[in-house]
Amino acid sequence: MTRKYLIGFALAAALGASQAQAEELTGTLKNIKETGAITLGFRDSSIPFSYLDDNQKPIGYAMDICYKIVDAVKKELKLDKLEVKLNPVTSATRIPLMANGTVDLECGSTTNNAERQKQVWFTNTHFLTASRYVFKKSSGLKSIDDLKGKTVVSTAGTTNIKQLTEANVARGLGANIIPAKDHAEAFLMVETDRAVAFVMDDILLASLVAGSKSPGDYVISKDAFSKPEPYGIMLRKDDVQFKKVVDAATAALYTSGEGEKIYDKWFMQKIPPKGLTLNVELGPELKHEFAKPSDSPDPDSYK
Repeated sequence: MTRKYLIGFALAAALGASQAQAEELTGTLKNIKETGAITLGFRDSSIPFSYLDDNQKPIGYAMDICYKIVDAVKKELKLDKLEVKLNPVTSATRIPLMANGTVDLECGSTTNNAERQKQVWFTNTHFLTASRYVFKKSSGLKSIDDLKGKTVVSTAGTTNIKQLTEANVARGLGANIIPAKDHAEAFLMVETDRAVAFVMDDILLASLVAGSKSPGDYVISKDAFSKPEPYGIMLRKDDVQFKKVVDAATAALYTSGEGEKIYDKWFMQKIPPKGLTLNVELGPELKHEFAKPSDSPDPDSYK
């Protein structure tokens, strides 16, 4: 065997080894390939992002986006079949269930911020919201300062309850803050006068008001506890290979115009199960985000 042949053989072997190494699956993709299944975390009352229909099936804007990601993962792994498992999550359990491997994607209404990015990662932003409060017209509230000494509810495990707690101290409100297990329970507390206000993302408040028995009885505050904040589909931290596939899938969805169609379906058309229409138009900030997808947690980057 000549020296020239040996060198060529060694180079070919090295190249083959490097290609095999580059193609070796890790993390979530490896697990999906081995099990033939992917698990989506869903919410039961985050209308219109992720909620249960009359048949107890999870549906919504974020669910539709997640199913597009599932299609991309299936294609990436060259799978003939990919089983989709569904696992319920709450505001309090979503990050622990992501971290321990129970769910692979969290399809809900989760704010992407710098603090959360220490524990989990997010894909490209699919919605922008701000933290406000809903109250009954009859209560006569006009500003955040009017919450002084009142009972105020927010959902446990959310950025909103943290913002409320911080404002309570900073403004000396002396409010009695109650953590609810989910958004439905929190809104019910305002409905039944056990709390004067419910602090949550404005879009979720709008959907709860629209679905209530007497929508005209409620007002969503102009005052906000936050700047506009991005929602993203959540995935495990440091899973570079999986994030690359997820980011590519969502970027393709948003830049193609298909993302706007999905948005229109859930925010401008009648949605199940009650035929509600939220009438929340796609704003200029989110339009810009769809044109140039980003996973930034910084609210200032979406101006």
